[in-house]
Amino acid sequence: MSSILIIDDEPAICWSLKERLADQGHRVQTASTIEAAKEILATFAPDVIVLDVRLPGEDGLTAIPRFQQSHPTVPIVVMTAFGDLQTVVEAMNRGAFEYLVKPFELSDFLAVIERALQTASQPTPTASVSSDVQQLVGRGPAMQAVFKQIALVAPTDFPILITGETGTGKELVADAIHRHSRRGSGPFMRVSLASLSPTVIESELFGHVKGAFTGATHDRPGLFELADQGTIFLDEIGETPLSIQVKLLRVLESRCYAPVGSSEEKATNARLIAATNRDLHAMIAEGTFREDLFHRLKVFSIHLPPLRTHREDVRPLVEYFLARQQVPISPTISESFWAEIERREWNGNIRELRNAVDHAAVMARGGPLAAEHLPAIAGFNRNEPQPGLQLEAAITHWVQQQLAEVGTELPSDLHRKFTSIAEKTLFNEVLSYTQQNRSLAAKLLGLDRATLRTKLGPPPT
Repeated sequence: MSSILIIDDEPAICWSLKERLADQGHRVQTASTIEAAKEILATFAPDVIVLDVRLPGEDGLTAIPRFQQSHPTVPIVVMTAFGDLQTVVEAMNRGAFEYLVKPFELSDFLAVIERALQTASQPTPTASVSSDVQQLVGRGPAMQAVFKQIALVAPTDFPILITGETGTGKELVADAIHRHSRRGSGPFMRVSLASLSPTVIESELFGHVKGAFTGATHDRPGLFELADQGTIFLDEIGETPLSIQVKLLRVLESRCYAPVGSSEEKATNARLIAATNRDLHAMIAEGTFREDLFHRLKVFSIHLPPLRTHREDVRPLVEYFLARQQVPISPTISESFWAEIERREWNGNIRELRNAVDHAAVMARGGPLAAEHLPAIAGFNRNEPQPGLQLEAAITHWVQQQLAEVGTELPSDLHRKFTSIAEKTLFNEVLSYTQQNRSLAAKLLGLDRATLRTKLGPPPT
């Protein structure tokens, strides 16, 4: 039988939790204030403390360090009706074992208590917190899980891989991790690798020395030098050429790099956060992304869910975007506006929602927001590109990699290599569709049977 102290100023919550815990065989004491809890602790030794954030008198967050000092091995479970990132980070940084956002299921509460009873409290190092960071919004369980991951990993120096569809807020998460870390006062350098040509990426990351290449008229520092004691955010890491992937791996393993054109290595203390909306597992299978780099980047990973899977956050996000508007707006929002907001899929995720809210605020010109103020729905899903565009992008990526890896010896067989790869894939897929019927496959391909037979070679025996 374990002993549990519940501190909450809502009698109904105290009663409900006490009854369920008593049914589990636990001894439970309740208090409505921190002051009352201190009196109880004089004669009651709890195995777990359950603590509300908002209390009359001293608040719960302020009390966490006091309880840790007097009861250092007792896990503290925080309850809050305000599941914003700032509250989560403060609670975890002050040493909370876990937090629950009200209202919560009693089954979830009991599961947390069970884990707390099995685990000793381990305070998390304090991290610096900046109030000017753009807020991450989310009250649902999906985003609350993301907030907890940010709070746990921010004080460490581990590399982090952030995954998720376009527009889900990967850069905001990287920025939040940096600002809530010990590096928060240091530089936060960000770059989208998809926006750079393969020949520029190496210089951008590692810098170059004078004379390294035509046009290099002076030494230029790269991100790993500029972000020393800070954080580098590499967006769209899946677009990194294989030749650069090797060098990134070396930096992660040795904390050293060499500028372009120099044999002298430099040390770096920059933390690396990478993000991608691509399937890196598929790229590893294709041979376009190194498996060892993937595992080195994914020491800790955070996946951002698409907005369509946590629609309970759509309305809070709209309210947050409206509150940040720089144009005068009416606080009145029509039911037609909310109905249209709820109806749309938001395949462009949070970015699409934010742009739609901005558009509506401008169109409303200070009047009530209505459905007609929202922009027209896009005719395609940016996260599911058309097959032709996907193929074109894949070919472009392959050609760029081939050219980036050859150095000064230009290839003379690119057409042969590409044709060999493309035809093999094409023929295999068509033959699979026709169940190895070569006559039907030739018809679908627009080839005569003799040409297809020559290209395929003799059938397997």
